Amino acid sequence: MPLRVMMLCAAVLGLSAGSVAFAAAPAPALDYNFFKTRVQPIFLKKREGHARCVVCHGGDNNALHLAQHPASGCWSEEDNKNNFAAVSALVNASDPANSRLLIHPLAPEAGGDLFHSGGRQFASKDDPDWKTLAQFAGVK
Repeated sequence: MPLRVMMLCAAVLGLSAGSVAFAAAPAPALDYNFFKTRVQPIFLKKREGHARCVVCHGGDNNALHLAQHPASGCWSEEDNKNNFAAVSALVNASDPANSRLLIHPLAPEAGGDLFHSGGRQFASKDDPDWKTLAQFAGVK
């Protein structure tokens, strides 16, 4: 095999291996304890003029499937893990600022979706709870 062809093959294989290694790089891990202590309480919080997030999202009727909130006031560890998985699925690891978790409940004039049947939970990105969600998602 001519040297030129061998060098071309080696270069292609090297580039392919590099892109496979790059594609396999894990996304930053979301913090389960931060979720339990700081994010999950946001879904239970009463906001003036709005229902609590868990009222509409406690069940399987939309993209964010939170566990039903028990009468005891505390989710079980299994529910916590299921909630974490559901919320994590709404985080865009490659572009956290454009995660559905952040955009969907945000007012359109602040960069949110045009429609959210639960109303605009966050009028702006300055809302402390929105900032907590953004921190969880990995927005810098």
